[in-house]
Amino acid sequence: MSAVTTTHAIDHSHGEAQVKRIWKAFWILLILTIIELGLGLSIYYIDLEANPSETLILFLKGVITILTLAKAFYIISIFMHLGDEVRNLIMSLGIPALLFIWFIFTFLYEGNSYRNLRNTDAGSRPYIEKVQHQPVPAMKEGEKN
Repeated sequence: MSAVTTTHAIDHSHGEAQVKRIWKAFWILLILTIIELGLGLSIYYIDLEANPSETLILFLKGVITILTLAKAFYIISIFMHLGDEVRNLIMSLGIPALLFIWFIFTFLYEGNSYRNLRNTDAGSRPYIEKVQHQPVPAMKEGEKN
């Protein structure tokens, strides 16, 4: 038997491109995370005010959600190499994920609506706690109302 020896040529140019790509992804994700943290802190400080603007808080929460989803899809495209795939494969994985996120949002919204509107005739009368009353004592013979 003969001894087989193999040699591999090391190509550093391919490795350097990958390292640059990873650092680029790191900086993009870091910037998006810092923006999200800044928006979260601004929500915290707005909430400390006497009359916080609910519309502004809801808007900021929406922006944070959009940035989080952008980060998730960026991570998927870079580190799972989905960005290099064909468009049909990306859509076949991305659309169900977006539908799943939409379902979660819808179920939470509907659940909150049900919680707020239960036992109020859709807001037409105030919510009244059910209080258990003491039974009325029976009337004795000969008593009138």
